[in-house]
Amino acid sequence: MTAPGSVLVVGASAAGLSTAEALRRHGYQGRLTLLDAERHQPYDRPPLSKQVLAGAWEPSRAQLRTHAQLEALQAELVLGEPAVVLDVAARAVTTASGRVLRGDALVIATGLTPCRLPGQDGLAGVHVLRGLDDALALRQDLTAAERLVVVGEGVLGAETAATARTMGLDVTLAGMGHTLLGDQLGDVVGTMLARTHAERGVRLRLGAVVEGLTGAGGRVTGVRLATGELLPADVVVVAIGSRPATGWLAGSGLTMTDGIECDSRCRAAEGVYAVGDVASWEHEGLGRRLRLENRTNATEQAQVVAANILGADRPYTPIPYFWTDQYDVKIQAHGLPSAAAEVDIAEGDPAQHRFAARYRQGGQVTGVLGWNMAKQVRVLRQQALGSWQTTQPFAPA
Repeated sequence: MTAPGSVLVVGASAAGLSTAEALRRHGYQGRLTLLDAERHQPYDRPPLSKQVLAGAWEPSRAQLRTHAQLEALQAELVLGEPAVVLDVAARAVTTASGRVLRGDALVIATGLTPCRLPGQDGLAGVHVLRGLDDALALRQDLTAAERLVVVGEGVLGAETAATARTMGLDVTLAGMGHTLLGDQLGDVVGTMLARTHAERGVRLRLGAVVEGLTGAGGRVTGVRLATGELLPADVVVVAIGSRPATGWLAGSGLTMTDGIECDSRCRAAEGVYAVGDVASWEHEGLGRRLRLENRTNATEQAQVVAANILGADRPYTPIPYFWTDQYDVKIQAHGLPSAAAEVDIAEGDPAQHRFAARYRQGGQVTGVLGWNMAKQVRVLRQQALGSWQTTQPFAPA
């Protein structure tokens, strides 16, 4: 297979940028274009809910690469231009300004769009947290506020609550789940995490349905629960999940259910690939379709996409991995831990706030987790989940 003469990458965050870098690293000399809706140079998202929100980092520190590194990539970087239409046959993307960009190969890395509560867009003081501008606007509001309500008990909601509490705010977290991160990590770990937040002064309203927002003079004043309880707030963060950013692909002919459906090579159509949060692909090692929303997947999947653009025939078969930092707790999860699995402690002691755990379903280990036990959980991962990863990283011929 001959390498394409040009590659267009739609989305210049971690997944898109990593794809471009992998192409160059493996000798690609063709024309390379990165298109992104945001006006900022490529930046990292995990620090937004922690270091950037807390003010510990200047926004520039979250940038993925320096100006010199981006120059060395020898790619055209088109910023502040949202993609609005895709012509799959022509591999052409039309932007909101009417500009048309083409590539012999096309990579879609448009990520996620945060979900919102009805009526939130009409109220000042209500925030989502997806991009750098979101983080900076939220930080500005928090520095002048006393009371924060976070809606959502997942990773983003819990991290935001932890950061705001360390900033000295009065924090309440409301969510439909009965523990924090329960859908991802189950009740055993979720209950421990909820206890950690409560011990630091976060008020938890778990198992609660949010009925709506209250406001006065165009600004939010609280969150109303279905129980009738009103949670007063100067600022509200809505962290109730995200959906793949695929609205612009309507009518393109690509198959989209939960994200862009791809084969095991991350190929959505001839010459069209998807990578990162937006991509749903067949994991040959597991015999099932996956879509992962985490930073590690974005960069690992990019390596396989770049390889296949350059003529390899590589399935993408990772061991899923994500981490979260909250207060002095670092949680690292490998595989597919879930609420349905049985959990046993493999090493350490939860009472000492250091342990490694295994998740089992049907007698098989499906995931491992470390709570302040990074080295031990890596060993456990290889012992229990090593067979999932059936392919080696791409190396140029």
